[in-house]
Amino acid sequence: MTEETPGFDEKPDVPSGATPDDAEPKAAAPSSEEGAAPAGDASENAGLVAQLDQVRTALNERTADLQRLQAEYQNYRRRVERDRVAVKEVAVANLLSELLPVVDDIGRAREHGELVGGFKSVAESLETVIAKMGLQQFGKEGEPFDPTIHEALMHSYAPDVTETTCVAILQPGYRIGERTIRPARVAVAEPQPGAQTAKPAEENTGAPADSAENDGTAGNGGNAGNAGTAGNKESGGPDEG
Repeated sequence: MTEETPGFDEKPDVPSGATPDDAEPKAAAPSSEEGAAPAGDASENAGLVAQLDQVRTALNERTADLQRLQAEYQNYRRRVERDRVAVKEVAVANLLSELLPVVDDIGRAREHGELVGGFKSVAESLETVIAKMGLQQFGKEGEPFDPTIHEALMHSYAPDVTETTCVAILQPGYRIGERTIRPARVAVAEPQPGAQTAKPAEENTGAPADSAENDGTAGNGGNAGNAGTAGNKESGGPDEG
């Protein structure tokens, strides 16, 4: 009898319909796939990082474009608003300039007491409307002459002024805000040419006159005393006494 060694004659299980040679490649295939998997994941991650960087760059560029566009739009809005205000001011100034002769007639009628009845109501309504539009009157007697807002139509000299002064308002001026529509037409007076130099001269000449008077008085007194002494000597009164 022959003894059988257990384990040496056993064969691996082979599926039905397959040969023993097919079992070995299938067993080795998983090990090769496991070794190639980490390399594929690294390349895929590198590609994703590159795409992410491109997206971030594009996003930053679009954000900068949007910010620049918004800044340009804000500047455009401010410029349009400034131009709109300037055009409005010019239009209002042109309208009120055409109404100034009417306002002057109303002022003259008020000065002469002719602003009565319905004409008075119309005039007051017109003055209220132009005041709401920003029209302001300026120009008063006694204020210093300013060539930027005053127009001198008459000139004279006066001893009671120390600088060029508006002594009469021939036609009031009007402005809207800082814009002067019409300067005030005035009569100006200047100080007398020699008024300031004459006073020191009088003060200087007054002192010698006083000293002369004092000298004259003292001289007259001395002469009078000498004359009295001489008269007494001639009469012999003191000698006889």
